[in-house]
Amino acid sequence: MRISSRSRIESIDLLRGVVMVIMALDHARMYFSMGSWFANPTDLSTTTPFLFFTRWITHFCAPVFVFLSGTSAFLYGSRNKTKKEVSWFLFTRGVWLLFVEWIVVGFGWTFDVTFSLHFLQVIWAMGMSMLFLAAFVYLSNSLVFVIGITLVAGHNLLDSISM
Repeated sequence: MRISSRSRIESIDLLRGVVMVIMALDHARMYFSMGSWFANPTDLSTTTPFLFFTRWITHFCAPVFVFLSGTSAFLYGSRNKTKKEVSWFLFTRGVWLLFVEWIVVGFGWTFDVTFSLHFLQVIWAMGMSMLFLAAFVYLSNSLVFVIGITLVAGHNLLDSISM
């Protein structure tokens, strides 16, 4: 058996696949369940235990996807790549994810050929994160650490702002 130097970590792919299946089930429920666009499946007074669980479990999908995209970016960068190669990869992947969110996902949710309404969700967040990471690879690790701690510790400071 030949082992490729570009071998993948199967546990990451498996976890990513499980998350995609859970998300697909939840999104399919949106289209095939009567009144699901207007009902809240996490409202305990109007839902069933199974529906509540299937919606509740999807709250873990976005954080896991974002975590895995960061993990994958780190692993890509640890393969003897230059900072320029890593930055270009992250930039192009981020632009691609933004395109997918705006065009493919946007049309898939709304079926609106004029694209007059945009939902900027998980794929958009990952795309924007990759654009930031493309710049962050040039910063020192200590500065990236300070930025990360600032984001985590200060994320609730903007809660009072509403648009």
